Amino acid sequence: MSELDEPGKTDEPGKAAVGEPGGTAEVSGGPGKAAGELGGPGKTAAGEFGGPGKGAAGEWVKSERQVERERVRRSHARRSASIATASTIVFIVLVVSIVTNSPGWPRVQETFFNSDEFAKSLPDVLSGFLLNIKIFLIAELLILVVGLLVALARGIRKPAFFPIRALATLYTDVFRGVPTILVIYLIGFGLPALRLQGIPTDLATLAIIALTLSYGAYVAEVFRSGIESIHPSQVAAARSLGLSHVKTIRFVVLPQATRRVVPPLLNDFASLQKDTALVATIGPLDSLRQAQIHAASTFNYTPYLAAALLFILLTIPMARLTDHLAARTRRRRGA
Repeated sequence: MSELDEPGKTDEPGKAAVGEPGGTAEVSGGPGKAAGELGGPGKTAAGEFGGPGKGAAGEWVKSERQVERERVRRSHARRSASIATASTIVFIVLVVSIVTNSPGWPRVQETFFNSDEFAKSLPDVLSGFLLNIKIFLIAELLILVVGLLVALARGIRKPAFFPIRALATLYTDVFRGVPTILVIYLIGFGLPALRLQGIPTDLATLAIIALTLSYGAYVAEVFRSGIESIHPSQVAAARSLGLSHVKTIRFVVLPQATRRVVPPLLNDFASLQKDTALVATIGPLDSLRQAQIHAASTFNYTPYLAAALLFILLTIPMARLTDHLAARTRRRRGA
């Protein structure tokens, strides 16, 4: 028997041995001709199909199709940004031209946009704005505590705690139905009129109490919606692991619910920051009250503009943070 007739032998180098049991096919070793070679220089592992693959050194390489898609997306993004910028500039120019060319613009400019009055009133308005910030920060912490406690009280289902649940429900219904400015009036003028021992008489403290009662009802409903959005299987799984009801709420339900309600909470706090100006109705020297004093003495309303700008500078970053957190939540959920 010749060498060519032996099983598993061929007369062509680099070809697979035919009939060799358990053998693996050998391929021609020419450069760039290997049948299973997917990562040659300049090629991706997906070859002609355009998918991402591995380069010659094993690193991840984008396919030509993926690179083209990204280039098109960047081009569309630049074009959209250019159109948005141009349309915004045209709109602003149009509005400014209409306002400044109106017949009453000189009078409005003198009354509301007087630079001298702005410079004179700004220090006092700014000092009053610090009181607004102080009221906002203290009330915010108290509102979080009150809102969470009321939300948990409304979630109690045991018959023995029905009076607590009914009281929490009554609180949210009443203070969500009464305008905040009326709550400030009732607390600011009503509590001192009782002349009870221990009742605070400081106007800023009374304002904090009023804002806490008013916004605590709204925040309680936000917390309650977050708690009720947690699937019952989470509670059942925690209880099956031996956690008590209190520990289940603390370690399982509340962490998930809090993450879900952060954007609406920030919206409420943005409104709270603006509503701190309502405390001027009972007398504290906040930014609005300082602006009122200057406007009453000069009959010029530019100090109100100064107060409005300060509130805008504080509110806009909070609004953008709210949008960022909402977008991040949507990305996490795959929306």
